[in-house]
Amino acid sequence: MKHFIVTKLVPVILMLMLAALAIAAAGCNGDVTSTDKTVVAVTLLPQAGFVEAVGGDKVEVVVMVPPGASPHTYEVTPEQMVQLSKAKMYAKVGSGVEFELAWLDNLIGVNQDMLVVDCSKGINLIASEDPDEPGLDPHIWLSVKNAKIMVQNICDGLVQVDAANKDYYEANCSSYLAQLTELDNDIETALEGMTNRSFIVFHPAFGYFAKDYNLTQIGIEQEGKEPNADYLVRLINEARAKDIKVVFISPQYSTVSAESVANEIGGEVVIIDPLAKDYITNMRAIEAAMRQAMQ
Repeated sequence: MKHFIVTKLVPVILMLMLAALAIAAAGCNGDVTSTDKTVVAVTLLPQAGFVEAVGGDKVEVVVMVPPGASPHTYEVTPEQMVQLSKAKMYAKVGSGVEFELAWLDNLIGVNQDMLVVDCSKGINLIASEDPDEPGLDPHIWLSVKNAKIMVQNICDGLVQVDAANKDYYEANCSSYLAQLTELDNDIETALEGMTNRSFIVFHPAFGYFAKDYNLTQIGIEQEGKEPNADYLVRLINEARAKDIKVVFISPQYSTVSAESVANEIGGEVVIIDPLAKDYITNMRAIEAAMRQAMQ
């Protein structure tokens, strides 16, 4: 994932002005907030799942990139800016996902009293596996081990902004971390006996997953774009040599190139979602898809 660009066409200054007007209007109507829950903003859906697992009924989550939206093209709305103005905490991914820092800075500028938590704190970032896109791989949440660190960072942030519910948050966090440990162990056990340990995916978002379970990820996408013809030929030859019959695609992307590769290798296209909110269920689904593909 090259860049996560939330604002694209709507100028930030205009958006901030609209948000300010909306906030003022809400204040006149007495509607700035109607809940005593701690409002927490996040960038991506998996983070929302983490916050809700720890925060339970004490939190209300605002997701800046909503379900079904592509982070590359989504534009933050004035309504979301109003929601952000109420947040006590913003949990950013922090691994390079929010690459265009200008938009993040402007969003945070709406609410300067808001605690900003870097979910990547304590995580060892790995290099991107796309040779045409050098740098660090931002998709940290697709490692269950990393997810545990992210969850702990979120818990620490919630305790900081809402100390009165410290015991509640820490108990929920402990319970969820135990579930993630079990998940990690189950995935490792399920994949350890696979002899064919390579998989093809259009958008190479699964580098951390591959590293955790000794797999090899082969990406189709180049520099965030459709691949050129020469690269496709090399990739198809590699897939045939390794007897790969499945091409994975995320639902946020076009299936054109994936279908072309699948047709050439006599295989099929299978959808796996790196941005689903129900993290544990989704990671089990990804593991099952990987296991079936590599049999």
